[in-house]
Amino acid sequence: MRKAALCAALATFAAMAPAMPAMAQSQVTIYGILDSGLVYTTNANAAGDSLVKVPGLTGSVPSRIGFRGVEDLGGGLQAVFALETGVSLDTGTTGQGNRLFGRHANVGLKGSWGTLTLGRQVNMTFLAQAKSDVLGPNLFSMSSIDLYIPNARSDNAVGYLGSFNGLTVGATYSLGRDASSAGGPGGTNCAGEVAGNSKACRQVTGLVGYDSGAWGVNASYDKMYGNTGAAAGLTTSGSSDKRVTVNAYAMLGAAKIGVGVMDRKKVAATRANDLESDLYYIGASYPLSPLMQLDAQVARHDVKNSGNDSTLSVLRLTYYLSKRTAVYTSLGHMKNAGAAAIALDAGGTVGAGLNQSGISAGVRHTF
Repeated sequence: MRKAALCAALATFAAMAPAMPAMAQSQVTIYGILDSGLVYTTNANAAGDSLVKVPGLTGSVPSRIGFRGVEDLGGGLQAVFALETGVSLDTGTTGQGNRLFGRHANVGLKGSWGTLTLGRQVNMTFLAQAKSDVLGPNLFSMSSIDLYIPNARSDNAVGYLGSFNGLTVGATYSLGRDASSAGGPGGTNCAGEVAGNSKACRQVTGLVGYDSGAWGVNASYDKMYGNTGAAAGLTTSGSSDKRVTVNAYAMLGAAKIGVGVMDRKKVAATRANDLESDLYYIGASYPLSPLMQLDAQVARHDVKNSGNDSTLSVLRLTYYLSKRTAVYTSLGHMKNAGAAAIALDAGGTVGAGLNQSGISAGVRHTF
């Protein structure tokens, strides 16, 4: 009797099996980068004093630890997620406005049509310069001129990114761009999602580009709105900060050339905080040997209707001890005209109108 019941149950399961979905395949990856060193800069204050420190924001790239996952749902559809924490190795604290997962915290679906994500994520300004900026978020880089560049992320966002035969299109829409009030570019106190106010802390970004492998070009659009208490003078929902970029790169043999421009217009709650500027850059990267790479970049910050302009020049040499570990050194100079006070090192200080030179060295390990 028991054998008959067991046989009947197995027969029923076998009949149902073709209608049941195959077991989904999933994978979770733990990864990270640890990067730290020492930096020396001149004219770190109005008195012209120099400074030696362990930088907190970045070395050659910002430190982080992350979790990335994918599940195969069948039919070419995947579920994806990303959780990534920024780490300040000088103090062991988290970055991006003291968030637990400040670099990424999103989940979504991916298919042949592209990737749709929900949550905190990098936006199109961040992605637009990824291939043309040869220095990336180096301690001495364009990040020093505009700290938003390496912090171009949006809270409460819906994002899309798709690539089709070299053509890339993407966009993000945030209902509240920055829920942290910690201060700085990683926490600007604009949580948004305000009933009855469709502009409060909203942000929209977009990107279109083409990449052939040997060369590529793209353009991006980024406009954010403010609200009561928001940083950078954007204290009303009618105030805004807009950035438009055009970026390009080309491979010339082993050398890579990258160029671009960012036009920015900030309309603040008070005219004293308004800003119109252009940021131009050109850089080159060349492998001196299989284990050594030289990067160079010049960037110009042109503040419209003002003499407070700045020019950045950087050289960086990287030596790879292994596939995962590298040592590097950077030489940099920031020329500040008028009352400009842009520091050479990202997150650093400089006396108003003073030029600043510096040298940094460090070690980077990935896992």
